[in-house]
Amino acid sequence: MNEAPAPDRVLIVDDHSLVRDGLRSILEVSFPECEILEADSFEQALEELQKADEVDLVLLDLNIPDVNRLSGLKQLRADFPSTPVVMVTGVVDPIVMRDALAAGAAGYVPKSLKRPAILDALQQVLAGEIYLPDLETTESDDARLREDEEIRARIDSLTPQQRIVLGHLVAGLLNKQIAHELSVSMTTVKAHVSAILQKMNVYSRTQAVIMANRVGFSD
Repeated sequence: MNEAPAPDRVLIVDDHSLVRDGLRSILEVSFPECEILEADSFEQALEELQKADEVDLVLLDLNIPDVNRLSGLKQLRADFPSTPVVMVTGVVDPIVMRDALAAGAAGYVPKSLKRPAILDALQQVLAGEIYLPDLETTESDDARLREDEEIRARIDSLTPQQRIVLGHLVAGLLNKQIAHELSVSMTTVKAHVSAILQKMNVYSRTQAVIMANRVGFSD
């Protein structure tokens, strides 16, 4: 791992004061010169980022009241593209982890990690690397098998045409390319994609592709 520079300024975004206190203590001990900003809502986080000259790192909780799952992460990546954002969350779900990385997260840190492991994760991100916890340590074999079976069952519920469209999504095709391949209208493709997302119980194409790849889907 590259040597990580000490951050000058870090923003902690979490609606639980105990979590903010815990993260603050890790940062204060490890980076005594670092200025630590805090926000208990996404709205306040935006205000802090707009006031600050530069923030080296944002630690963002996945579930804060005024955001919908990864919407906060996506907005931060759009508004402050040069600022790395690490998701610090109690949600240990490999699908959500991979979706967060696809949305631009610089890392995904479970709150259940020990303090040294959290510090190591942050140092990896500060060194310019992407941090993702070892899935073997966060998810049991039985749980993975159950989730894989659920994903396969959702895919099996798709119609033959929807499976073909999903295959094109996995291949990275855009809606207009899928429409051309299938000789159908864009409206038809959009209807198929919407049905796929609903049946697979996901909210984005990216998440559907991640789930399909997880179980080795190809059509």
